[in-house]
Amino acid sequence: MKKKIAALSSAIVLAGCSTAFAGNVAECVGDNTALYSVSMAAAANNKAKAYAKTNRPAVKDRLFTSQAVEKEIVRIKGLLTNAKLAWMFENCFPNTLDTTVHFRKDANGKNETFVYTGDIHAMWLRDSGAQVWPYVQLADKDAHLKDMVEGTIRQQFKLINIDPYANAFNDGPTGGEWQSDDTDMKLEVHERKYEIDSLCYPIRLAYEYWLVTGDDSIFDEVWLKAIANVLRTFKEQQRKHGKLGPYHFLRVTDRQLDTMCNAGWGAPVSGCGLIVSCFRPSDDATTFQYLIPSNFFAVSSLKKAAEILTKVNKRADLAGECTELADEVSTALKKYATYNHPEFGTIYAFEVDGFGNHHLMDDANVPSLLAMPYLGDVDVNDPIYQNTRRFVWSSSNPYFFKGKDGEGIGGPHVGYDMAWPMSIMMKAFTSQDDAEIKSCIEMILATDAGKGFIHESFNVNDCTNYTRDWFAWQNTLFGELILKLVNEGKLDLLNSIK
Repeated sequence: MKKKIAALSSAIVLAGCSTAFAGNVAECVGDNTALYSVSMAAAANNKAKAYAKTNRPAVKDRLFTSQAVEKEIVRIKGLLTNAKLAWMFENCFPNTLDTTVHFRKDANGKNETFVYTGDIHAMWLRDSGAQVWPYVQLADKDAHLKDMVEGTIRQQFKLINIDPYANAFNDGPTGGEWQSDDTDMKLEVHERKYEIDSLCYPIRLAYEYWLVTGDDSIFDEVWLKAIANVLRTFKEQQRKHGKLGPYHFLRVTDRQLDTMCNAGWGAPVSGCGLIVSCFRPSDDATTFQYLIPSNFFAVSSLKKAAEILTKVNKRADLAGECTELADEVSTALKKYATYNHPEFGTIYAFEVDGFGNHHLMDDANVPSLLAMPYLGDVDVNDPIYQNTRRFVWSSSNPYFFKGKDGEGIGGPHVGYDMAWPMSIMMKAFTSQDDAEIKSCIEMILATDAGKGFIHESFNVNDCTNYTRDWFAWQNTLFGELILKLVNEGKLDLLNSIK
């Protein structure tokens, strides 16, 4: 009986000291050291069991397998000491390959890859470019993987040539749920929300693929037609001299930002040299149509295109058009993109109209103000960016949410109190502070609702309330982040997470 009482007393002491163990183990050791060690060992063993089994599809059910990716998963898992982090990396990094990649040959025998955006069986130019991006660094180590990336790029160029104003496409002329939208819909088009970034992501992917592999075969006549369409579209959407261009969009809906005002043409702009983006990368309509992070993305993408056109295609004419437009947009950004904030100083606005109006916020989707250095659009040490970074991760940003389970940037696409893990990852990608990076990783690990995957968004006061079980873009992005941190010498930081 005395032994039972003693054991019970020890358990009570331990329970009362649970917080102290987290902060200072020495304060609560005493005669309970052995019991504590046993309990911690048992907990560690239970964790190991919980994370021993992958959440990936069975090997036979995976859509695409890369030996280079599989080797990288084994390497990174062998380096990580946090069992949940290693488990989530294994689940997330190959998620695009496992579940969304449809690789094949086209009618001409060339590689072609149709990439679903997770749970929606359509190919977004943005999402597919972002989903495949983390694998490019391994493309020269795996011919099969290289073929898949090449196929994605070729498919993207083809889709741009079908309709440069469309953001998402069907796998063939199948039609779909948005065919009734009042815009120039084609059967190949899944959704026709014009977004600047839809035309930038394919250029970014193709440029990086070229740098890594040296393969310039992708820059053929289809590419030349695609870049001509990009140039035409961007110039039309500068809307100079009061010319609205050919694009308009209306949808019968109860969601305000799923359609456009002014009979489908959107809010007026001044024609100042910036490029209109009727929709944001969230697929929500812009308030003021000059979307600043997307205009920065257009500048960097046009410069990449000019380099390719010069070095590969020897097309000085098209290269000159790209450079001229990039310079014009860059000049307009210097004049119109900033706002003198009373608390944060000079910051980048999210949207402007060229008439002097500024929309101050940030959205979680990329491109965003927070993510501009990640895309290579501004230098991370740019003082205006640093001011902007402080602004967007604060209560001054209307779409920054903070609660007991986490914090992050959301947007009207999902609504109040719903933070997107993508914003937390972008904070880590653009951080120069190890403590901040660690905090971001800890938050992502704590808000997966035990699923082992990254959701579209989670409620900051209840992370079990989330949207989308399967969102390949964010899953793969998480894998990209962990791989980057390991490769940049941040392994000790990751292994300090308990």
